[in-house]
Amino acid sequence: MVEQEASKDEQIGFHKGCLSTLTKERQELSRIISIVDQLTQVHMAELKRLGVSLDEPAETPVVRKDKKPIEDIL
Repeated sequence: MVEQEASKDEQIGFHKGCLSTLTKERQELSRIISIVDQLTQVHMAELKRLGVSLDEPAETPVVRKDKKPIEDIL
């Protein structure tokens, strides 16, 4: 069986739909980043109010050696 190639109009519609969806996704991501930034500022201000210096480097996180990498889990 031979598959027909999509018409030019179908291809244009497909790509326009993809761009529309991606634009909306980008707007939502931007909104989420804005919310995260606002919350970060609130927590930083509260820590400063409590006398915590934010100029010092953060503690190095503890890395568990017995934990599998994500690539191995997938």
